[in-house]
Amino acid sequence: MEKEGDWSCDANDALHITVIQPGEQKPKTLYAFHPRFTYPIFGDDERIFGYQGLIIRLRFAAHDLRSHVHISYDDKFKEIGDTVALDLNKTLKDWIPESAFTLLPEFEKVIQNDTAAKDFTPPGKLMHSYIAKGRNFEIWAGSLGDPHVRHLLERAQIFVSLFIEAGTPIVTDDPEWTLERWFVYFVYEKVAPPTPSASQYSIVGYATTYRWWLYPKKDPSETPTAKDGPFPCPGDIRFSELPSRLRIAQFLILPPHQGSGHGIHLYTAIHSTIVKDPTVVELTVEDPNEAFDALRDTADYHILRPEFLKQNVNINPNPYSSGSTKRRPRLMPTSALIPIKALHDIRCLYKIAPTQFAHILEMFLLSRIPSKNRAIGGANMARLVIKKHKAEDENDRRYYWWRMLVKQRLYKRSRDMLIQLDLSDRIQKLDETLTNVEEGYEALLKAFVAREENNTIKDQGSEEERVDPKKTSMNQRTANGARNKDRVKRKLTVVEDDSDEDMDLESEVNKRPKV
Repeated sequence: MEKEGDWSCDANDALHITVIQPGEQKPKTLYAFHPRFTYPIFGDDERIFGYQGLIIRLRFAAHDLRSHVHISYDDKFKEIGDTVALDLNKTLKDWIPESAFTLLPEFEKVIQNDTAAKDFTPPGKLMHSYIAKGRNFEIWAGSLGDPHVRHLLERAQIFVSLFIEAGTPIVTDDPEWTLERWFVYFVYEKVAPPTPSASQYSIVGYATTYRWWLYPKKDPSETPTAKDGPFPCPGDIRFSELPSRLRIAQFLILPPHQGSGHGIHLYTAIHSTIVKDPTVVELTVEDPNEAFDALRDTADYHILRPEFLKQNVNINPNPYSSGSTKRRPRLMPTSALIPIKALHDIRCLYKIAPTQFAHILEMFLLSRIPSKNRAIGGANMARLVIKKHKAEDENDRRYYWWRMLVKQRLYKRSRDMLIQLDLSDRIQKLDETLTNVEEGYEALLKAFVAREENNTIKDQGSEEERVDPKKTSMNQRTANGARNKDRVKRKLTVVEDDSDEDMDLESEVNKRPKV
């Protein structure tokens, strides 16, 4: 009798994913790759029992993602009592359309002879076009309320389970008003059609976003008034007309296209869309992993850095009033170190979430300190701890205050955890986390400089496609400011004293990624 191990195989190795297009005589493979995860389909162990030499070929048409499954194996386990080979067709039918189980010759014939393919364009509206490595790409987007968008997404949903950890497909049979909350962005490459009837589009990746309704905050000076009106409301209330946050739910670039900047173009296209939308207050992300955090930081830094430079944002190295005879305060107002009001306006203008904005600001402020005055350049940290704000070099003072600003944020984020620790442990945790955060920023700054030097981020779109948030209406900017007015009033402080208590501040559970 065969041992069980002889009949069990790794599901990730067994599943072969290919993207195909018509060839001279039969469909040819453009890309072939394996999934990252198969546990949603085959269980936590990601094992398939009952076959030897198993290959599951999952093929997709490059333009419209029509799929086909072909299963082959050398031998199949013969049933013994309750022990049977896994029913692969039954297992896969929960994840792949019924049409994918057609006979192989029929599928190849349909792909090869599809005369409608030459007229295919991605559903929705063309949002952005760009060139990467000499190849042409386009980003199309549309609401899930559009049946064509919904149909293409349903075919692409299998990729969520295969490449996004803990990712779940979107339910597409909800009422239309719910589906309108969702917007889907498709990234396509424009290729030379291999045959006269073939499509010029080949899938690269996609992202989904949804609107999260936001209760608008009223100006405290305004007195609420009750208004009479018909009930229920006689007109249609659409999500697209209500104030909201936009949240990125799924974001995927297929493996053959990763590492070529498509993720940054896709994220930037989404950001550009919400900047132009007066009903969206800010852009957020649902449960990002470290790889996406790094991508998002790089893209947001590219977006915000020119504005920071234009506003000459920097740390004030001399926050104490010169010549003052008064005793220096233990609490240093944050507004004495950085321009709080200007930064608030920039954040609202570009609709970046507060925590994310803080990360980008910290990274930018760090970049304005010469390398030799930072830890990465061998700064004398022991002297800095002793001298603090009294250091002779103003960039040493900037670096000291930069560390204090970051510690302030970290402490507030994890205060409930830190106050349970002894003072010495609290100081150690804070220092370790600050070091990790700074190393992450240094890595991202290095990657940004390399990207700029290689000129890999290029916007090839028209002037209409390039978004300047300052061209949005004054009403939009005023509304955003009103919604966040109470945040500006809150006075932030940085602890400053002459003992080691200035280290008794912050730690952060969610560290920024090292890339």
